Amino acid sequence: MPKLAAFPKCYLERIAGDRTMTVFEWIEIARGLDADGLEMYEGFFTSLDTGYLESVGAAIHEAGFAMPMLCCSPDFTNPDPDARSRAVDGEIAMIRTTRLLGGTGAVCRVLSGQRYPDVGREQGLEWVRSCIEQCLPAARECGVILGIENHYKDGFWRYPEFAQKMDVFLELLDMIPEREFFGVQYDPSNAIVAGDDPVELLRRVADRVVSMHASDRYLADGATIEELRQSDGTLGYSANLRHGVTGRGLNDYDAIFSILAQQNYQGWISIEDGINGMEEMAESLAFLRRMCAKHFHE
Repeated sequence: MPKLAAFPKCYLERIAGDRTMTVFEWIEIARGLDADGLEMYEGFFTSLDTGYLESVGAAIHEAGFAMPMLCCSPDFTNPDPDARSRAVDGEIAMIRTTRLLGGTGAVCRVLSGQRYPDVGREQGLEWVRSCIEQCLPAARECGVILGIENHYKDGFWRYPEFAQKMDVFLELLDMIPEREFFGVQYDPSNAIVAGDDPVELLRRVADRVVSMHASDRYLADGATIEELRQSDGTLGYSANLRHGVTGRGLNDYDAIFSILAQQNYQGWISIEDGINGMEEMAESLAFLRRMCAKHFHE
């Protein structure tokens, strides 16, 4: 049976941006949620000193949670080779942080990088492959799994994700054959934003899914997918594509959970929610509990 984690998308800017909220305050707020774990984001931490990180880990565990997933955003497509080298070093530091907070088997997210206008597809893919493979020895050493997410855009990036579109994402995945310490962090809502079919993507990557983000999007009254589609086929974060309670939007979660169950998926599902209030996050978690009970058996 998959376990559920919570990620405070609603507080991302406050915790990681203007620092008007601490990660410790989020952990306290989360005590009221029906979740098994709390996903962290690299920007939540004000230090990587062992003592500080151990205090974060202690707060998570004292609140009754595990730390199964660490959300990181390495920029492996930066045209500057020194910047790519720093991104590798940063991801390795986050792998070690994941081990400290989550132990072996925890997932550390990895991305491709930004879609810089002057970086071609072939060159970008080769840079990303190289950078991820440079991170794999640390992942093996720590017993941590790298999860490449079909992502849209880190909130602090200038450009969208290099491997946002399904064809690029799948090509990148095929370039990295490692399966024990590398897999997919699947996000159905990001597939919608990319203009792709979330269920089709899952069918293509189901045997490599190591973690999942769960949220939902719905169209504002009168809006259509085709009206939102941009010249590159993506939808972007249009004002007419809104967050809502998971299970009430565009994602077919029955189909998604059916595919996961066929794979006997036993990983974590992290709810990205709270944009419209913590009550909606609680409703989303309750929905995901029901879906787990419906499609999985102990």
